[in-house]
Amino acid sequence: MNVRGSLTAGLAKQLGAPTGLRGRLVGAMLNRANRNTVAQAVAELSLPSDAFVADVGFGGGIGLQLLLDEVAGSGQVHGVELSETMLASAARRHRGDIEIGRLHLHEASMTRLPLPDHCLDGVLSINTIYFVADLGSAFAEFARVVKGTGRVALGLGDPTAMHAAPYTAHGFRIRPVSDVIDQLGAAGLTVERDVRVGSGADAVHLLVATPLARTSGSGQIPGVLPAPH
Repeated sequence: MNVRGSLTAGLAKQLGAPTGLRGRLVGAMLNRANRNTVAQAVAELSLPSDAFVADVGFGGGIGLQLLLDEVAGSGQVHGVELSETMLASAARRHRGDIEIGRLHLHEASMTRLPLPDHCLDGVLSINTIYFVADLGSAFAEFARVVKGTGRVALGLGDPTAMHAAPYTAHGFRIRPVSDVIDQLGAAGLTVERDVRVGSGADAVHLLVATPLARTSGSGQIPGVLPAPH
């Protein structure tokens, strides 16, 4: 592999699991690149100020901040992430919100969310599904934790544009949007709309889904997990 290929492969690895100083730089880059998509996703969730919501695979953490701003009343935000670097950065940035119980951070996988059934008013997950082999299990977890009255906002790059990006050749799982919609349906989530964020054919797909059965859910949010260091 030549130097350019090595750099591209390194970037792809950091995008999937940011680590160390490079990971923090990638997190900052992701915040800039994803800000508009995340802001639109938060708006699509239509959250009340007392909502309980989760950002699954929050990366650089822009979603955590926007959700905290959105549920500025008695709401709570849960951030789920596998990267210890991203968890530590979020813990430092939001120390005050963690201390008063507005933000809870969890080191966990999308396929095993550490939350009880039907406890969330909204689930947000942007540009995460490329790194998940078992998408059905991840979507089943989304369906399990969201209330019957809640929404799921899932962001993914346009597949054609993603295939054209050099870094996606290094381990990214790029799926047709129709397949993603079908797998959401199989998990019990129906896509109400596909909002395009950006311009042209390369605009990001933001899939807004709701539980197939609109029944009220209940469940208690667990206590604060120890913040990573």
